Amino acid sequence: MEKTIKIPNIDHPISIEPAPSHVVVSVGGRVIADSRNALLLKEASYPAVLYIPRADVDMSLLARTDHSTYCPYKGDCSYYSVPAGGERSKNAIWTYETPYDAVAEIKDHMAFYPDRVDSIEVTPAA
Repeated sequence: MEKTIKIPNIDHPISIEPAPSHVVVSVGGRVIADSRNALLLKEASYPAVLYIPRADVDMSLLARTDHSTYCPYKGDCSYYSVPAGGERSKNAIWTYETPYDAVAEIKDHMAFYPDRVDSIEVTPAA
Protein backbone atom coordinates (compact mmCIF):
# COMPACT_ATOMS: atom_id res chain seq x y z
CA MET A 1 0.00 0.00 0.00
CA GLU A 2 1.46 3.33 -1.04
CA LYS A 3 1.50 6.02 1.63
CA THR A 4 0.28 9.51 0.85
CA ILE A 5 2.87 12.22 1.47
CA LYS A 6 1.63 15.73 2.20
CA ILE A 7 3.63 18.96 2.36
CA PRO A 8 2.79 21.47 5.11
CA ASN A 9 1.04 24.52 3.65
CA ILE A 10 -1.16 27.45 4.59
CA ASP A 11 -4.10 25.11 5.28
CA HIS A 12 -1.98 22.73 7.40
CA PRO A 13 1.08 24.64 8.65
CA ILE A 14 3.91 23.06 10.61
CA SER A 15 6.61 25.12 12.30
CA ILE A 16 9.58 23.93 14.32
CA GLU A 17 11.66 26.18 16.55
CA PRO A 18 14.01 25.82 19.52
CA ALA A 19 12.06 25.67 22.78
CA PRO A 20 13.37 28.40 25.10
CA SER A 21 12.98 26.13 28.10
CA HIS A 22 14.44 23.42 30.28
CA VAL A 23 12.37 20.21 30.02
CA VAL A 24 12.50 17.34 32.52
CA VAL A 25 10.38 14.20 32.06
CA SER A 26 9.93 11.78 34.98
CA VAL A 27 8.34 8.35 35.45
CA GLY A 28 8.37 6.24 38.58
CA GLY A 29 10.68 8.63 40.41
CA ARG A 30 13.28 8.44 37.63
CA VAL A 31 14.29 11.22 35.24
CA ILE A 32 13.70 9.86 31.75
CA ALA A 33 14.72 13.02 29.88
CA ASP A 34 16.46 16.27 30.81
CA SER A 35 17.01 18.79 28.05
CA ARG A 36 17.74 22.43 27.33
CA ASN A 37 17.72 21.64 23.59
CA ALA A 38 14.13 20.64 22.95
CA LEU A 39 12.26 21.68 19.83
CA LEU A 40 8.72 23.04 19.79
CA LEU A 41 6.63 21.71 16.90
CA LYS A 42 3.39 23.53 16.10
CA GLU A 43 1.09 21.75 13.64
CA ALA A 44 -2.15 23.24 12.35
CA SER A 45 -4.62 23.61 15.24
CA TYR A 46 -3.10 20.80 17.35
CA PRO A 47 -1.47 21.57 20.72
CA ALA A 48 2.26 22.31 20.43
CA VAL A 49 4.56 19.33 21.08
CA LEU A 50 8.03 19.31 22.63
CA TYR A 51 10.53 17.06 20.87
CA ILE A 52 13.55 16.19 23.02
CA PRO A 53 16.89 15.12 21.50
CA ARG A 54 17.60 11.41 21.99
CA ALA A 55 20.96 12.43 23.42
CA ASP A 56 19.02 13.96 26.36
CA VAL A 57 16.84 10.87 26.93
CA ASP A 58 17.97 7.95 29.10
CA MET A 59 17.36 5.24 26.50
CA SER A 60 18.32 2.53 29.04
CA LEU A 61 14.99 3.21 30.80
CA LEU A 62 12.91 2.69 27.63
CA ALA A 63 11.68 -0.35 25.72
CA ARG A 64 10.93 -0.15 22.01
CA THR A 65 7.51 -1.51 21.08
CA ASP A 66 6.04 -2.97 17.90
CA HIS A 67 3.44 -0.19 17.74
CA SER A 68 3.73 2.17 14.77
CA THR A 69 1.64 4.86 13.10
CA TYR A 70 1.89 7.01 10.02
CA CYS A 71 1.52 10.74 9.49
CA PRO A 72 1.34 11.98 5.89
CA TYR A 73 3.18 15.16 6.95
CA LYS A 74 5.93 13.62 9.09
CA GLY A 75 6.28 9.96 8.05
CA ASP A 76 6.47 6.63 9.89
CA CYS A 77 6.35 6.87 13.66
CA SER A 78 7.89 4.41 16.15
CA TYR A 79 7.05 4.07 19.84
CA TYR A 80 8.73 3.31 23.16
CA SER A 81 7.35 2.36 26.56
CA VAL A 82 8.72 3.18 30.00
CA PRO A 83 8.66 -0.11 31.93
CA ALA A 84 8.96 1.71 35.30
CA GLY A 85 5.59 3.34 34.61
CA GLY A 86 3.74 0.06 34.16
CA GLU A 87 0.77 -0.31 31.82
CA ARG A 88 0.05 3.44 31.87
CA SER A 89 3.44 4.16 30.27
CA LYS A 90 3.00 1.75 27.36
CA ASN A 91 3.78 3.55 24.07
CA ALA A 92 4.43 6.72 26.07
CA ILE A 93 7.01 8.06 23.63
CA TRP A 94 6.92 8.56 19.89
CA THR A 95 9.65 9.35 17.41
CA TYR A 96 10.04 9.88 13.68
CA GLU A 97 13.34 8.16 12.92
CA THR A 98 13.31 9.09 9.22
CA PRO A 99 10.99 12.09 9.05
CA TYR A 100 10.03 13.72 5.79
CA ASP A 101 12.20 16.63 4.60
CA ALA A 102 9.63 19.24 5.67
CA VAL A 103 10.16 18.27 9.33
CA ALA A 104 13.74 16.96 9.14
CA GLU A 105 14.67 18.85 12.34
CA ILE A 106 12.78 16.30 14.49
CA LYS A 107 15.05 13.45 13.41
CA ASP A 108 16.75 11.97 16.49
CA HIS A 109 14.14 13.57 18.78
CA MET A 110 11.42 12.04 20.96
CA ALA A 111 8.05 13.29 22.21
CA PHE A 112 6.18 12.21 25.34
CA TYR A 113 2.45 11.79 25.98
CA PRO A 114 1.79 13.87 29.13
CA ASP A 115 -0.83 11.40 30.43
CA ARG A 116 1.56 8.44 30.16
CA VAL A 117 4.41 9.87 32.25
CA ASP A 118 4.37 11.22 35.81
CA SER A 119 5.49 14.72 34.89
CA ILE A 120 6.82 16.94 32.16
CA GLU A 121 8.34 19.96 33.89
CA VAL A 122 8.97 22.95 31.64
CA THR A 123 10.81 25.95 33.06
CA PRO A 124 12.22 28.98 31.23
CA ALA A 125 15.82 28.46 30.14
CA ALA A 126 18.32 30.21 32.36
